[in-house]
Amino acid sequence: MTDRGVDPTAGYREFASARTTQLLRIAFLLCHDWHEAEDLVQTTLTKVYLAWGRLRRSSSADSYARKVLLNTFLSQRRLKRSGELPTAEFPDLAAPHADAELRMALLTALRRLPPRTRAVVVLRYLEDHSIESVSTLIGATPAAVKSLNARGLAQLRELLGADQDVLGS
Repeated sequence: MTDRGVDPTAGYREFASARTTQLLRIAFLLCHDWHEAEDLVQTTLTKVYLAWGRLRRSSSADSYARKVLLNTFLSQRRLKRSGELPTAEFPDLAAPHADAELRMALLTALRRLPPRTRAVVVLRYLEDHSIESVSTLIGATPAAVKSLNARGLAQLRELLGADQDVLGS
């Protein structure tokens, strides 16, 4: 508590409570692992907390959190550190609905994109960010974002076009 009777972390708790679900969704789409996504969000929220004194005086906390999440994800990919262990194929389960099959096909295709390309596609189409906004978040020029976006969409079309069962062709 400060001498004015205002809890300096109250705003942070409110922010974290309101944004955790959104950050978790973005993190999962980037890394395709709920545990890793939770770790990414925890790291992001920790870094936001450490910068909160500076952020609460501005309206950039949301943008800062997304940028921290993306930078953390991309830096982990560059370090090639992973606690994942490869496993054999998953056992067959009951026949899923067509929507579930399509969702899994999309997630699988998205996972095959390079990390920066995946980040651009997720931000552009899940988060509905502009080219300029994405370029600011990932620290690239708008032209680079356009290029990554075009390549990512082309790769997704190629990957999904080859899966005739999922597309119902």
